[in-house]
Amino acid sequence: MSSFSLVATLGQIAVLIILLAAAYVPVGRWMARVYTSPRHLRTEALCYKLLRINPDAPQTWRGYSRAVLGFSLASVVVLYLIQRLQAVLPSWGNPQEAVERAMAFNTAVSFVTNTNWQSYSGEDTLTNFTQAAGLTVQNFLSAAVGMAVAVALVRGIAYHRNLGNFWVDLVRGTTRILLPGAVIIALLLLAGGVVQSFGSNLVTAQGVDVPRALIASQEAIKELGTNGGGIVGANSSHPFENPNGFTNIVEIFAILVIPVSLTHTYGIMTQRAKDGYTLLGVVVFLWGVVLGLMTWAQVKAGTIEGIEVRFGQGASALFATSTTATSTGAVNAMHDSLAPAAGGLAMLNMLLGEVSPGGVGAGLYGLLVVAIVAVFIGGLLVGRTPEFGGKHVGRREITASCLYILVMPTLVLAGTAITVLLPGTIDALTNYGPVGSPAGAHGLSEIIYAYTSGANNNGSAFGGLTVTNVWFQLSLAAAMALGRFLPIICVLMLAGSFSEQRSTEASSGTLPTHGVTFGALTVGVVLLVAALTFFPVLCLGPISEALAA
Repeated sequence: MSSFSLVATLGQIAVLIILLAAAYVPVGRWMARVYTSPRHLRTEALCYKLLRINPDAPQTWRGYSRAVLGFSLASVVVLYLIQRLQAVLPSWGNPQEAVERAMAFNTAVSFVTNTNWQSYSGEDTLTNFTQAAGLTVQNFLSAAVGMAVAVALVRGIAYHRNLGNFWVDLVRGTTRILLPGAVIIALLLLAGGVVQSFGSNLVTAQGVDVPRALIASQEAIKELGTNGGGIVGANSSHPFENPNGFTNIVEIFAILVIPVSLTHTYGIMTQRAKDGYTLLGVVVFLWGVVLGLMTWAQVKAGTIEGIEVRFGQGASALFATSTTATSTGAVNAMHDSLAPAAGGLAMLNMLLGEVSPGGVGAGLYGLLVVAIVAVFIGGLLVGRTPEFGGKHVGRREITASCLYILVMPTLVLAGTAITVLLPGTIDALTNYGPVGSPAGAHGLSEIIYAYTSGANNNGSAFGGLTVTNVWFQLSLAAAMALGRFLPIICVLMLAGSFSEQRSTEASSGTLPTHGVTFGALTVGVVLLVAALTFFPVLCLGPISEALAA
């Protein structure tokens, strides 16, 4: 990397950190106000009345779970039907045939689970109407569901017998946080040159298909809601979605701002500001370490294959680190072409549980689960009472936490193991080579990455894996659905268990849940769980490939 490129990279990182620091307190405070305000807006009250919902009736964790699952199931059905019927629905300038059944099911599950995994090229498969009325709507709603679940857990820690109401949290997260935030981001992207058009696709004299669609509006919520599904197949490496350095920084900022600021929201709602800052410290440390290592690995390799030259290696590493740390899945470079060590780090970012800072809502509740396990382990080590947020961490709480942690590794390892045994898998690998060769290791990495991305609801991919056959469509859909909703049930079970307890004052025997020591313990738990679980399979894939390169 030249000295100019190094300065440019450091400058982008500095600008991003300054922007996030400036937004941290006001955005975190606003979200806390949204979820604690007793007042319902008129439009919200009308919505509750039409749906026959009592917004002032709190739900139990079982009721909250039923509402989340029921709403998500209905969303899958509606999005599936939109895709299957798109040939007879309005096209808004980009007519397409009905989406094939397995692909439509995979896509419906993908966008409802906030994964946004795409086994298709958007500009050649979906109409502009399907993109806007189907996918963009789910970009808002799936993100709002994640935030609602996170807030329910925070309430369980902070309050007694009050998890809130899912429908209120869903509506408020959409109308008061995501919608105004997406409008601001969309205006910035428009100012930076991102396309926003109702026009039909254009075909040049050279036969190149030029997509025209409502890109800026979908791009805004795609990033702000940590969704990741792009209108065009090249995603945020396409100049229509991400034309220059300004829009690149805006998009990375949009990806990180809500997950990072939710740590402050947690501190406010629980009246434990120091705990919130400790969680922020964990996030910054993990994100910064992976960013430094990924940038070093990519620059050291010296390859620019798959790297968009408008951004360069530094900005690509920054985007890749942020998107794999947040379950976003958007890319401004092809992850399949990253240097072996850099690609392995992108994968590791997801295997850590996406808690640095994780997806909108999902990152916070994942981080809190890890912190609860950390306080339990710390209490056992030093003989102190395991308490978190003034609530006792007992058998029920640690059982729910451990079940949460076990879901993702089970899905990743089982999905990978079954897939490599299937005879048709080799045909799906476009970069496959003999076993033991760098290409063979890369083929395994592509499979690991796919199931890691699906089970963690990330959505990014190593593009060398062809996932259009029925097995990949259905197995990845299962990984996305189970990877989303099983952890949510565990989180709500944990929230309900905490909610049944009354808060107690900390005593001399209580392990503090703030400060450098507890932050280091939490980081240690994150790394230890990932290392013990995934080190063997990573040795066969990205680590083997990196050592052979």
